Amino acid sequence: MARGKLRIYLGAAPGVGKTYAMLSEAHRRIERGTDCVVAFVEHHDRPRTEVMLHGLEQVTRRDLEYRGTAFTEMDVDAVLERAPEVALVDELAHTNVPGSRNAKRWQDVEELLTAGIDVVSTVNIQHLESLGDVVESITGVRQKETVPDEVVRRADQIELVDMSPQALRRRMAHGNIYKSDRIDASLSNYFRPGNLTALRELALLWVADRVDEYLQQYRGEHNIRSTWQARERIVVGLTGGPEGRTLIRRASRMAAKGSGSEILAVYIARSDGLTGASPKELAVQRTLVEDLGGTFHHVIGDDIPAALLDFARGVNATQIVLGSSRRKTWQYVFGPGVGATVARDSGPDLDVHIVTHGEVAKGRGLPVARGARLGRSRVIWGWLVGVAGPVLLTVLLTHVDADLGLANDMLLFLTLTVAAALVGGLLPALASAAGGSLLLNYYFTPPLHLWTVSNNKNIVAIAVFVGVAVSVASVVDLAARRTHQAARLRAEAEILSFLAGSVLRGETSLEALLERVRETFAMDSVALLERAGDTDPWTCAGSVGDGRPLERPEDADVDMPVGDHMALALSGRVLPAEDRRVLAAFAAQAAVVLDRQRLQSEADQARTLAEGNRIRTALLAAVSHDLRTPLAGIKAAVSSLRSDDVEWSDEDEAELLEGIEEGADRLEHLVGNLLDMSRLQTGTVTPLIREVDLDEVVPMALGGVPDGSAELDIPETLPMVAVDKGLLERAVANIVENAVKYAPDEAPVKVSASALGERVEIRVVDRGPGVPDSAKDRIFAPFQRYGDAPRGAGVGLGLAVARGFVEAMGGTLAAEDTPGGGLTMVLTLRAAAGRPPVRPELSSQVTS
Repeated sequence: MARGKLRIYLGAAPGVGKTYAMLSEAHRRIERGTDCVVAFVEHHDRPRTEVMLHGLEQVTRRDLEYRGTAFTEMDVDAVLERAPEVALVDELAHTNVPGSRNAKRWQDVEELLTAGIDVVSTVNIQHLESLGDVVESITGVRQKETVPDEVVRRADQIELVDMSPQALRRRMAHGNIYKSDRIDASLSNYFRPGNLTALRELALLWVADRVDEYLQQYRGEHNIRSTWQARERIVVGLTGGPEGRTLIRRASRMAAKGSGSEILAVYIARSDGLTGASPKELAVQRTLVEDLGGTFHHVIGDDIPAALLDFARGVNATQIVLGSSRRKTWQYVFGPGVGATVARDSGPDLDVHIVTHGEVAKGRGLPVARGARLGRSRVIWGWLVGVAGPVLLTVLLTHVDADLGLANDMLLFLTLTVAAALVGGLLPALASAAGGSLLLNYYFTPPLHLWTVSNNKNIVAIAVFVGVAVSVASVVDLAARRTHQAARLRAEAEILSFLAGSVLRGETSLEALLERVRETFAMDSVALLERAGDTDPWTCAGSVGDGRPLERPEDADVDMPVGDHMALALSGRVLPAEDRRVLAAFAAQAAVVLDRQRLQSEADQARTLAEGNRIRTALLAAVSHDLRTPLAGIKAAVSSLRSDDVEWSDEDEAELLEGIEEGADRLEHLVGNLLDMSRLQTGTVTPLIREVDLDEVVPMALGGVPDGSAELDIPETLPMVAVDKGLLERAVANIVENAVKYAPDEAPVKVSASALGERVEIRVVDRGPGVPDSAKDRIFAPFQRYGDAPRGAGVGLGLAVARGFVEAMGGTLAAEDTPGGGLTMVLTLRAAAGRPPVRPELSSQVTS
């Protein structure tokens, strides 16, 4: 059965009209005769949305009860039994009530798609899992209900539902989104213009990236090489010279003029000549371009202008930035240069910018060797010089009334032979030597116009000419091949040095390394395959590219074994034998990177297990002593009160009851800290950020310390703070209780607060023994108690829990020395806008 298709309406913010658009699409499909049903749609009492449900078949929902409250959820079984062509499922990120078929609604949708049912759904941008931290930093609200990005990316269609912040706020003010009693709170909190603008930008950028993926896939499938200027991509051509930094910064300024622009710096290692690139300078330029948000690419190319243009068109670039040539004037005899060639051949789809710099005309280092691998054009010119040259020279010499002598004639023919060797290599030179000797014999050696030589000296001269010509051609060709080998090895060394440095620094992931292989060798796709044994099937450890998926090394155009059970497979073209040396190094590095990633994962798991074991050991120690101590006291007091042998006075009974109450309070405090630490360790602490006044929270946190043991100084003029009120109260209480525990009776703990720019500080100052600098960080570790604290003082979790709660709210907690002796705890929080605290009742569409 074919898998169903998924269409998603992605909303930039709550209330922009996703559900309305989905229901409108349902009506259009029904008018076309499509079997469409409503599996689950939540209209949130919005009249316009509720009207759109009229005329649509709705599948009966499933009723569930949880903690005494009735809920309704989508009945997956009923939808599967109904088997419509299209099902409408609202709120893709919704978390189902415990007891449902699946934990998340997107998992319900996956079942419908697997059954061949097309699904139309909705989701807001803030519910994408990867954007949770960003959305929280913008709105101050942590989204508890999220959907994995990959689920949304796999959708067959994604349609952005957008609205300007001003229009959305007008809809809110007119009562089209929430009821009147919630409008003011929503407009002043979540639906502030700044929040809505930021969410809108997030949605536009996310959809733009998705569209870019579609575009790259389409271009690859249709083998489109020309540039489509849908998005500014600026390629910076680097030579390894000092001018590269200027070019990168210039490209960064150009990219900053357009939102979403990309910078791609590329260095092309020549294999047809020596280069003067500095590895150190390239490393500096690579760091610079990455710091500016761009990417660095290292490519091998025989023809630098062609390789640069191929790279630019391959990444769908729109602009190329090159530096003015560093060559001196006389060096232009070797050609117009890279910049002029790229500008000439770029065509109408690429803009080429030539940027001036301080190194113009100062020389480009080592000259390019001429005797490199010969291209097709050079071979043709070599044959023309070697074959046509002697003929033209003969015509010229026979029609000029000047007797130069046989020796000079031979020198002229020898010059053509050397020129043929320089241009076309050995074979054209040999042809020139053979043809030249025959022409010398026929036209210039007596007897003329006969294939014979009457003078023995002329025979020796012609033989010497042939020998010298062949020798010179062989030496020139050998020098060219040696130069090519040296240049090739130099280029390979640069690539391998760059690769090894990246891997050793831990900067390269497996996917990034495979992408580097694909770029370097211009392949369609690259995959690292492995198997457990000789007869086991191959599995893919990592792959990149748009080509067909590779399941076996035999299916690839090029495969490079790595050991007995691993291979690097490439598809796209067959590589020459000389490229396999570099490919073998890449394959070995890929295996190293894969092993390192797995070892890192195992090490992380081992650290997690070790930390868990340490905490369990400490917890057992705490249970064995610190928890048993108050229990023993409570047990003794209760046993005494129940005893019939002793008649207790009212004062004694009151003392025993007071002991029971103190033991129960201590036990409650210890258990509370243990539970809080457990929540922090498992990552289940989710603060609900609100704007509150400190004078509402801090006084309540002092309720657990004796009267007179702490002094409070909280100015009323302080700005409000963005915190979770309950977590802040618990954190301050732990800090103050810890300070009171070590402070002398005659010096009460001082709790003060002050504003510093956009931050608010709470300082808890005690005059106790203090803590040395070496132990200031250790006191915040779980189950750590400094100095000779009595065993009954707790299990050492108070400060650890306090720091965990503070960091969960985006703040910091640090220890400082108190001037004159003692310890000061500094709690820093984010300041909110200075206005009266509000406690809006947010919609489930916002918080879920």
